[in-house]
Amino acid sequence: MDTVLTIVLVLAIVFIFAKGVVIVQPYEQALQIRLGKYIGRLNPGFRWVIPFITEIIKVDLRTQVMDVPKQEVITKDNSPTNVDAIVYVKVIDPEKSYFEVSNYRMATVALAQTSLRGIIGDLELDEVLYNRELINNKLRDILDRETDQWGVKVERVEIKEVDPIGAVKQAMTEQTAAERERRAAILRADGEKRSAILTAEGKRQSMILEAEGDRQSKILRAEGDRKSKILQSQGEAQALRILSLGSRPLDKKAITVLSLNALQQMADGQATKIIFPFEVSSLIKQSANFLGAEDEDFADDSWKEFDLDESILGKSPAEEGIDDASEYVKNIEKNIQSLEDPTTPADDSAPES
Repeated sequence: MDTVLTIVLVLAIVFIFAKGVVIVQPYEQALQIRLGKYIGRLNPGFRWVIPFITEIIKVDLRTQVMDVPKQEVITKDNSPTNVDAIVYVKVIDPEKSYFEVSNYRMATVALAQTSLRGIIGDLELDEVLYNRELINNKLRDILDRETDQWGVKVERVEIKEVDPIGAVKQAMTEQTAAERERRAAILRADGEKRSAILTAEGKRQSMILEAEGDRQSKILRAEGDRKSKILQSQGEAQALRILSLGSRPLDKKAITVLSLNALQQMADGQATKIIFPFEVSSLIKQSANFLGAEDEDFADDSWKEFDLDESILGKSPAEEGIDDASEYVKNIEKNIQSLEDPTTPADDSAPES
């Protein structure tokens, strides 16, 4: 009997001791309340308290994420919108979080809902859609100021979704479509304008190039005609010069033979009328003299004193010497004058072509 009583007593002692054992995690703080009186905190680790009369309240000190439920909010421009958010909080004072508020999590979510409704009510729908950062900062400041007395710090607030109701969303969709159509029309008009400008510019350049080519072609043709006429004139002048120089030493007998040959060629023709460009009697007289009669005019042998130097004929002018044509003509005139007047010195120099 004594053995059973001892065993029961030992088990009771072990049970009582076990009931007083408290394990506090590293991220927790424990509040100790004994007989309705706050005793103090329990730090992380193995702790033992008086069982049955001591209440242990564990408070999580980690950052906690609380979801603010979606709610319908009316914006400043009377656009109904469904808005929800996420709040990140952290307990920094375990005593206040437990003794100052019955449930700090529920209180924080309720405060976030009311504050969010007031902030969005002061903004238009476009501002709500484009200025989420502003809403986040305002809501965080309000919550952090109000929850400070609960020993809770609001670290961050994020607007999760802004969802206008059906009619407003449809109007926004139509507005977006109209805006995109306007931009597309502007881009098309700008493209057509650029295309027209480039086309006109291309035509202008083409006309300029065509006119320039036509001008160059006319200039080249005119230059070619000018050079051709100059060369032709120089050739005729040189032929006349050669003819003049070559006929200078001819005597009257040679001229008479040439005249008779010309008459023979004229007689061979089929014409019924022949016009002589000189006096026939003079030609007969010259022919008689040629056959044996003497004439004092034929005794003139002054032409033999003229020495026909081939260098006086000059070189045939080339195309490069066209610009010296005037000088060339002057030299020819001097040479001819020297032949007519022996006292005048001849100029044998001719511009090389």
